[in-house]
Parts: sequence; structure tokens; C-alpha cells
Amino acid sequence: MLGRFIIFLGYLSLGGLMGAWVASVWPESHALAISLVLAASVWLLLDNVRAGQLLSWLRLDISSEGGPKSGVWGDIAMRVRRMLRERERQAVDSQSRLQEFLSAMQASPNGVMLLDGEARIEWGNQTSALHFGLDLQRDLMQTIGNLVRDPGFAIYLAKGDFGSSMTMPGRDSTPSRPVTLSVQLHPYGDGRKLLLSRDITALDQAEAMRRDFVANVSHEIRTPLTVLAGFVETLQTLNLDESERHQYLALMAQQAERMQTLVSDLLTLSRLEGSPPPGLEALAAVPVLMRQLEADARALSQVMGEVGDTDHQFVFDCAFDGHLAGAARELLSAMGNLISNAVRYTPPGGQITVTIRQRADGCLVFSVHDTGPGIAAEHLGRLTERFYRVDRSRSRETGGTGLGLAIVKHVAQRHGATLTIESTLGKGSVFTLTFPASRVVSSQAVADVRTAKENLFAPPDAPSSAAIAR
Repeated sequence: MLGRFIIFLGYLSLGGLMGAWVASVWPESHALAISLVLAASVWLLLDNVRAGQLLSWLRLDISSEGGPKSGVWGDIAMRVRRMLRERERQAVDSQSRLQEFLSAMQASPNGVMLLDGEARIEWGNQTSALHFGLDLQRDLMQTIGNLVRDPGFAIYLAKGDFGSSMTMPGRDSTPSRPVTLSVQLHPYGDGRKLLLSRDITALDQAEAMRRDFVANVSHEIRTPLTVLAGFVETLQTLNLDESERHQYLALMAQQAERMQTLVSDLLTLSRLEGSPPPGLEALAAVPVLMRQLEADARALSQVMGEVGDTDHQFVFDCAFDGHLAGAARELLSAMGNLISNAVRYTPPGGQITVTIRQRADGCLVFSVHDTGPGIAAEHLGRLTERFYRVDRSRSRETGGTGLGLAIVKHVAQRHGATLTIESTLGKGSVFTLTFPASRVVSSQAVADVRTAKENLFAPPDAPSSAAIAR
């Protein structure tokens, strides 16, 4: 304001000087007063022109470099430009932060959806769209209650009590492959709501498996314990002859062995889950494994049949004279469980064919083919679950614990192998373990390594293995 006042005084001084000169020429005139008025009028005119330029710039095109360039109005225009540039920078920063925030919510593994005061969708990430089966471009600003028609969710939304979450089936949920969502609304702002959704299918399945596991273990142990307790009470209260005592003690030993087998399988599963996978250093000779598996299979068949008699026809074909990299005890357990199941479920006189051969791609394929009753297709996907049985009564008759295929699955995973099951009712089943080529070692490679080690650690004057061979 001081600058404008100084400029105004400058105009008046200039007008006064011009008026004084005119008055000296024409003494009778009022030239001084007229000059002062004219000077003030010129200043007001120029000042209004600059003010008009500023107003026009503010009204029409504030983004350009227009407006007055000098004087007080020019200084005001410069300050406005500076303020606008700062606000534009802040707006760009805010927009950038908003996009980063939205990108972070878009990358969230959980569903995030923003609802307005009328429960209409304002924004949502792709995960929420998948959870509820929505098209966010099409369904934007649609009421969530009209799109998600689950009765439980409708009651939850209408009730308005959002202190806890609720569970509901996902859009892609089917009886064979259920999908469970955990959904919770969080009010914020002026009636708006944040809708969070989370896929808890795996947690539900894990909890169900835990409950089933505890129930099955309790049941499997309680049954033989009940039998043992009954026999113990009988032996304590009744006066039995020697043959009856021998019969009861044999049955008690059978139940005790059943519990021991169950505990052993549980410990095996615990060890497999709690230890690191086997490396490639340890080697198991495949022919040795096959000989051991054949001996165990024939022994089990004799135990299940008459003494000294083999009720099954066995074919063991080992077409690979090499090694598998891994834990020999685990491999023997997995392969033995597959053969044991075949023996237990194949009727007397049936054939069990065990083969192991190397494919053209280097993978090693171990296969057990039986001529048993077969397995219905709806059971195949669950056979490796703990304690899952197709026929519970028959499983107990054959002495199975329901953990054999679970052990096979864990051993296969630890060795990078895959377990495939094919079965046809009335015709039998084929269980196959396919080991990756990285774990298959030829006998020649093993011999070369042993020769190299012998030569490396042999005394300097000792003959090499190759020389001895010659």
C-alpha cells in the first residue's frame, strides 16, 4: 500500500509542476487545480486497468502467465501464481500418495471395499471383486446388499452391529470345493463403511482336520484299550483253563500290537513334518530296496493267510540297477506302505505287481498294481488324509491304521516325488511314485565317484583301482 501511495504522490507532483508552469504563463487560469485533478484521474485510470487485468486473469485463465506484470497488482498476481503453483504441487503429491495407497490396497491379499453412507460401492480392490463375484467397473455405485445376496450377510448389514466378523460362503463355493469368507464392516467418516473380506478356507480346513485328527486318534486308541480292559477283567475274575487263557492273551497281544503300530505311525509322521528334507548326499540302492520290499510283502501275505502259505501272486520287476538320492528308511517306509495296502486289500489269490523303471526323461517310476476291489472315484482325492478310510470296518479287519498313505504323501513331498492313484471298481488300483531325475543316480556314476575317492585318498605308491582291475 505504501508503494501505491508513493506512486499516487508522484502523479500529483508531476501534475502540480505542469499546473505551475501553465499558471506562470496564464496567471488568471486555474491550471494548477486542473492539473492535479487530471494527474489523479490518470493514476486512477491506470490503476483500474491493472486491477481489471488481474480480475480478468483470475476469472478466465488463471493457469496462464497473464495478468499485470508491475505495480501492486502485478505483485498480487505474482503471489497468486506462487500460491497456485504450491497448491498444484500439493495436489500432485496428494494424488500420488492416494494412488500409492490405492495400489497398496489393490495388492492386499484380503478384500477391501469402500461403501458410502447408503452402502453403495465407491471403490474396491480386485480381491474383493473375486470374493463376492463382482465387476467393479459395472457395479460401481451399486448397493452392496443388492449384489451380495447371502442371507447371513443381509442380516449382518441390516443389523448394524459390526463389532465382530461373520462368515459366509464365497461366490465360487461348491459342495466339493467349499470356499469360506470372513467378512467385517468398519464404520468411518460420515456414515461410510470399510468392508474387509478374507478367505479362511484353508484355516477352516486345517481346523476341521485338527478336530478330525484328535477324534480319530482318540477313537483308534480307545477301541483296543476297551478290548484290553475287557480281557484283563476277564482274566482277573474268571477261572479259565490254559487254552482259554492262551486265546485271550493272544487277542490282547494283537490289540497291543495295533496300538503300538498306531503310535509308531504317528511318530513317523511327526518326524517327517519336523525334520528338513533329505539332501542328495545319501544314496539308497534300488535293487536292495526291492529285495527288502519283496521279503516284507511275502511275509505279510503269509501272516494274513495260513502259516507257511502265500495267498497272493507277486511279481517284482526291478528294471533299474542304480540308486535314489534320499533317506533309505523313508523310501522303504513309503514304498512298503503302498505294497502293504495292496496285500491287505487284495483278496486271496489276487496278483500284486511291483515295478520300478527309469523313464526316457530320467525320472524313476515306482508302481504297485493290485487286482483288489478298486476304489470309487469320489474317494481318490482324500485317500492321503490322515485316518481317511473308504471302508472303516474292512480297514480294522485288515489291521490298517489309516496313516499309511499320509506317510507316503509326506515322504514323496520330501523327495520331490509325486504320488498318483488310478483305480477302477472291481478291477484293482495302481499307486505310482515318480521321483525326479535329479534324485536318480546310475550305478556307473556311483562307481566312478567311489573310484575317484579311493584314488584321492590312496598312498602315493599304491596302485589305482583301475590298475588293480587290469
